[in-house]
Amino acid sequence: MKKIEIITRPYKLDEIKEALTQVGVKGMTVSEVKGFGRQKGHKEVYRGAEYQVDFMPKVKIEIVVDESLVKEVVKTTQEIARTGKVGDGKIFILPVDEVIRIRTGEQGKEAI
Repeated sequence: MKKIEIITRPYKLDEIKEALTQVGVKGMTVSEVKGFGRQKGHKEVYRGAEYQVDFMPKVKIEIVVDESLVKEVVKTTQEIARTGKVGDGKIFILPVDEVIRIRTGEQGKEAI
């Protein structure tokens, strides 16, 4: 099993969720996060004063899937999240040793 963390633009969330559901993802956790990388923020004007916004709003999607779905999830996410501009985001793939469903005690693939 693998945990896939996707950090991307907030307005891409609904499209990604729908597409991943179609490829077999049964659940996900979504968090609103802030961060910066190469995008390095931008300047905004509020009531006539200019200020620097260092952290850009992003969404973090966390999914645990069987290894057989990893390539399809990554490919689908890349196709939908890519705009070709700085700030499209990142995908992290991490190993998962065990999953346990608290309610039933199911373990492994059955618990996903």
